Amino acid sequence: MTVVEPRLSLERRLLKEFPILVACDEVGRGALAGPVAVGAVAIDAADARRRVPTGLRDSKLVRPAHRVAVARRAGDWVRASAVGWASAAEIDEIGIMRAMSLATSRALADLRAHGTAVDDAVVLLDGNYDYVSLTPGSAARVRTQVKADRDCASAAAASVIAKVARDALMVAMHEDAPLYGWDENKGYASATHRAALRAHGASVHHRRSWSLGDGPTLF
Repeated sequence: MTVVEPRLSLERRLLKEFPILVACDEVGRGALAGPVAVGAVAIDAADARRRVPTGLRDSKLVRPAHRVAVARRAGDWVRASAVGWASAAEIDEIGIMRAMSLATSRALADLRAHGTAVDDAVVLLDGNYDYVSLTPGSAARVRTQVKADRDCASAAAASVIAKVARDALMVAMHEDAPLYGWDENKGYASATHRAALRAHGASVHHRRSWSLGDGPTLF
């Protein structure tokens, strides 16, 4: 399989129009348990002229053993980074897309609180759907890009930073609910996770509005 090297071509074009670019990517959208996380990284034109960190890829293409080191390099490379969260209960209440929007608004608020001029930025969003603007009052200027997490270095940085943060949270949550194997499956629908749900039912951290994908919902 040919691995695509993420570049900064799109970022450089957008940074001719905007002083700041904030790239966002979600992690945990398809999980049965735990929150959804959205990573957000801010770069400016000077950052976009720097070399892309070694090993930076979409988090799905980075080996688990290397992700922490890659995320650290990505965090050092960008101007600022943040991770926003929406809980399983919030996902059940408002749906996954609005929960992703909520998590993004929290990540952007964190960047803003630490001095990033978010209101002047263009938001680069992986995918083809602007879920960011689902949050009432959002004034973000969003540019969607299919496969941004693969092709755009800033979105790849957001992806791996969010992945490392969410994986660490799921490992910590495993200590409180070891039956479900979250230290291994990170809340996704592995065979052992599905079997544990059938045997023991759902925990407080499960998305109770979701089915297992192979029959009626269990929750």
